[in-house]
Amino acid sequence: MNVFYVLNGRKLKRYFLIAIAVVFSIGIIYAERDNITVFSPQQPAAIYSVPTEKKLVALTFDISWGDKRTEPILNVLKEKNVTQATFFLSSPWSQSHPEIVKKIQQAGYEIGSHGHKHDNYSKLSDEEIRKQITTAHNILSEMVGKQPNLIRLPNGDFDKRVLRIAEELQYKVIQWDTDSLDWMNIGTDKIINRVVSRAHPGDIILFHASDSVKQTHEALPVVIDQLRAKGYEFVSVSELIAQTEIDGKAVQDKTTSTFPQLDAAALE
Repeated sequence: MNVFYVLNGRKLKRYFLIAIAVVFSIGIIYAERDNITVFSPQQPAAIYSVPTEKKLVALTFDISWGDKRTEPILNVLKEKNVTQATFFLSSPWSQSHPEIVKKIQQAGYEIGSHGHKHDNYSKLSDEEIRKQITTAHNILSEMVGKQPNLIRLPNGDFDKRVLRIAEELQYKVIQWDTDSLDWMNIGTDKIINRVVSRAHPGDIILFHASDSVKQTHEALPVVIDQLRAKGYEFVSVSELIAQTEIDGKAVQDKTTSTFPQLDAAALE
């Protein structure tokens, strides 16, 4: 007996369109597989801020050279009773200024790594990236008696390889949402306005404490006062992360830098 299957024209068209949609979706997922984090939550990511409704912010300070700016900043933090902050120290600087490292530690502030050689790690080989992070880790661990697990890469530069290697070495890569631009010495008032107007709950705020910044210690007291007036409390990066789930931003196959091209509006 012969059996004939008759397909309704509308159903055939529907099935055809569904098949095309499925193929198209698979193609998009395959083409963008490196950029889709929904399907790969384990992908390493840098931390720019954390999602929280609490008015908490982390003041962070990068140091890579000089001995004139750090102590005035430490004095401001002490005078303003800011008991939590995070300092990212380069290991060569730390070796050259052990007395300042000790003061940071004795004040109770968190110490993270700022790497060893101050270079863009995205330009280095995997082996060299690992060497730079590990070298800094060993030096800082010996100096402070505690192994750091936070790193802010030199110039804020990284790519996916750097993130992967840092994660393998048990490090969290810390960026920022608010850049004070103090490294450009744009003026005390502009530094204050930038930080106070941009700060938000869960924010990581970037300052520097190297000799290249000449206005940070002048702007910092006002920043602290104005943020407190808005109800903000200051915590370390680790304490901020502990508050809630990490808000990691996916990184594409391109580098990032602390020194982007800035237009005039960015300096307001």
